[in-house]
Amino acid sequence: MNWKKWSLLLALVFAMSIFLAACGGDDSSSNEGGDDTDTAEEGSSGEEGDSGETALADDQTFNVNIKTEPPSLHPGKASDTTSSAVLDQIFEGLTRINQDGEPENAMASDIQTSEDLTTYTFTIRDGATWSNGDPVTAQDFEYAWKWVLNPDSPDTDYAYQLYPIKNAAEAKAGDVPLDEVGITAKDDKTLVVELAQPTPYFLQLTAFHTYYPVNKNVVDGKTEWATDVSENYVTNGPFTMESWAHKDQIVLKKNADYWDAENVKLETINMYMVEDENTELQMYKNGELDWAGSPTGSIPLAAIPSLKEDGSLNISPKAGIYYYSFNTEVEPFNNVNIRKAFAYAINRQGIVDSITKGEQQPAMALVPPSIFEENKEGYFEDNNVEKAKELLEKGMEELGIDKLPVVKVTYNTDEGHAAIAQAIQDMWRENLGVEVELNNEEWNVFLDTMGEGNYQVGRMGWIADFNDAINFLEIFQSVGGNNYTNWENEEYSALLEKSRTETDPDARREILREAEALFMEELPLAPIYFYTNLWLNKDYVKGIEVSPMGSFNLKWGYIAEH
Repeated sequence: MNWKKWSLLLALVFAMSIFLAACGGDDSSSNEGGDDTDTAEEGSSGEEGDSGETALADDQTFNVNIKTEPPSLHPGKASDTTSSAVLDQIFEGLTRINQDGEPENAMASDIQTSEDLTTYTFTIRDGATWSNGDPVTAQDFEYAWKWVLNPDSPDTDYAYQLYPIKNAAEAKAGDVPLDEVGITAKDDKTLVVELAQPTPYFLQLTAFHTYYPVNKNVVDGKTEWATDVSENYVTNGPFTMESWAHKDQIVLKKNADYWDAENVKLETINMYMVEDENTELQMYKNGELDWAGSPTGSIPLAAIPSLKEDGSLNISPKAGIYYYSFNTEVEPFNNVNIRKAFAYAINRQGIVDSITKGEQQPAMALVPPSIFEENKEGYFEDNNVEKAKELLEKGMEELGIDKLPVVKVTYNTDEGHAAIAQAIQDMWRENLGVEVELNNEEWNVFLDTMGEGNYQVGRMGWIADFNDAINFLEIFQSVGGNNYTNWENEEYSALLEKSRTETDPDARREILREAEALFMEELPLAPIYFYTNLWLNKDYVKGIEVSPMGSFNLKWGYIAEH
């Protein structure tokens, strides 16, 4: 089908969907493991010069949509943006990322670093308590981190985030005992962490949910402690979980015993689980939501142009990539030339111009341009159909086939994912002569499908956990975890290991660029676009910043008098 005709048809379908459906990452098309959202005005709901002088409303209730049931509210198991959006409000690590995007002391009142930058000594602050009144201890951190590194702990896809720690990777592999890992609670207040080598972003990591503590005395031996609100679900963040109606709504309440409670203004946070973007937007317009879109929801694609025009849509860059993962263990995607053919035969500019419309940037690389500026251009030409046909022919010869089988594209439920899948289905059919079958699955089912490798091509995305290229590259260092491609490469892995021991920033950057170049030559995925944040917020919502990492901290939010 002609692209322009397809775009017109899509626009008509969207217009009808808004008329019929009432209104309305990553499980959305904007976020990873969550959804896609964009922001147009310098990314903040605060006011310039806002110094807290704005009068607070009597009702400090914030209503937001998180789209879907969080797959896991266990800090050591969570691996998606929906889960982390909840966990970030109810738990707290040794550090917390502040409104300027920098790590600051949180559960730790003091942090000392050795001269060689390999040993960190954290002092747990006085007055840090769990929601049941227990003190937060250094042992809670040691227990939580070593639980993730235990080879017998299930569903720990993010264990590699702990691998900068001495012997962490070896312990997870079962090669050394856990007591040889560089995590030691010297006493209740002192946690000493030894790194395998200097890690410049380590204090960013200690703010990430895999590094959150859990109350050892409460959860030890209770495998289901994080599946519901109960006496065992104790937290240490600025908010506590009051209720969790599965697949419906989560209600958070201000934690009066939180060490910094005087700076927490919101009293109640209602998190709704509404998958349909049109419904979300209508709820926002009706005053049922105070916020719509990124980082936890989605803006309907058809509504974006008008929201841009009236100036209500916020758009900001996001360090993340939307991509199609190839299962490199199954034909025909076990062939690199076939993978390249499918990747080159995508019109990315057409997708961001005619479908997403959120100022996303076509991606012909893995690491976002906010980290590697060179990647504005990338490693190959967008929509290079002639080259794609050449590569397809070469790959089919190598596989000894004269006709491609039907290719199935799997994606999770979302208007944007469906629209992109339909467009790419048409592109591949027209450009490569291949029949493409679309397979839509609910988020949790989709994650299982991808994790088990029961797919050919799968919609996926990645939002940075911290601001460093290694966060995008290390996903694919080995099979498992968040690497759904089943691709791994010894030379690539060796480059990443080399980067971890390189202390010169420029030399380290070149090593990581070399690793990315190797990855893009193998192309186990088809990059599509680099994300943006897209959201709407009521004028009375203040103090909430959407970070370039695609998250927000509600600790500093409040409702102004209106």
